[in-house]
Amino acid sequence: MSEWKEKVALVTGGTRGIGHAIVTELAKFGATVVLTGRDGEVARTAGNDIPGSVLGLGMDVCDRAAVDNTVKQVLEAYGRIDILVNNAGITKDGLFLRMSKDDWDSVIATNLSGLYNCSQAVLRTMIRQRSGRIINISSVVGLMGNAGQANYASSKAAVLGFTKALAREVASRNITVNAVAPGYVNTDMTKELTAEATSKLLENIPLRRIGQPEEVAAAVLYLASDDANYVTGQILHVNGGLYM
Repeated sequence: MSEWKEKVALVTGGTRGIGHAIVTELAKFGATVVLTGRDGEVARTAGNDIPGSVLGLGMDVCDRAAVDNTVKQVLEAYGRIDILVNNAGITKDGLFLRMSKDDWDSVIATNLSGLYNCSQAVLRTMIRQRSGRIINISSVVGLMGNAGQANYASSKAAVLGFTKALAREVASRNITVNAVAPGYVNTDMTKELTAEATSKLLENIPLRRIGQPEEVAAAVLYLASDDANYVTGQILHVNGGLYM
């Protein structure tokens, strides 16, 4: 656990679900964690139930000025950023022929352009440190596709290309860039599924269950750890065998 004590992590979309589990896991092992969320009031209190050093800040990943300001705040407070977890994401599901331009644009802006904003904002610091971890949260849908999610699937597939391209660019500076692609996980999103839809879904998952946010967080913890020093440009699939 000593490896974590000097590390500072920034986790976007950390107020609930997978993001909150990632914050909890990093803090549990001793990292200083800054979580962000679009709703500043929610973000500021989201870490209150997490033991350890956790700071919550309001930030919209689509707003580059807000991202730059947040990174500046973190650096002023802690002097470094060792880990960036690009977790913030949204869905605006609907059949493609009926999908509005706003629903397309907002999903791409958050799920893909948000990675651009946050990753570019922290990279100068990581390059100066000659060390860093960037971990992007993609989705099994980015590999398999899913009816009614052309915008979401497109954004999450793009995350995978972004991960590999950036990994090649920054490897010489001892910065690794990897992605985690969760399957169906027990979050607010999957709780909206009907019992019939859940049953049909489970038929296609070899492990026959929905995943837990903590299981995705464990994968992120590994990629952020010293054990993953020689791992970059990789996609870690956490989906119970749904995609093989």
